[in-house]
Amino acid sequence: MATVLDLKQGQTGIIKEFSDLTLPIKLLELGCLPGNTVEVVQVAPLKDPIYINVNGSHIAIRRSLALQIELEIEEDPTSV
Repeated sequence: MATVLDLKQGQTGIIKEFSDLTLPIKLLELGCLPGNTVEVVQVAPLKDPIYINVNGSHIAIRRSLALQIELEIEEDPTSV
C-alpha cells in the first residue's frame, strides 16, 4: 500500500490506515485520520521534514512518520 512518502508535491491521497498504532496524538487532533485527504505541500531540501496539508492544517512530519501513514493515492483528473 502507498504511503505519504509516495506522494509527489501537490499530489493528494486519502488516509486508509496506519502501519504503527503509536501515531502521535497531536497528528490525530489535527485531523490526520482515516478518510481524510492529505496533500504534500513541500519537501525540505534534505528530504526531511515533509510539509503536508490535512483538512486545512499544514503539518511538518518526519519521513519516518510519513512512512507509517498508508493511503490511497488520488488520480489527477487533468492528467487523464
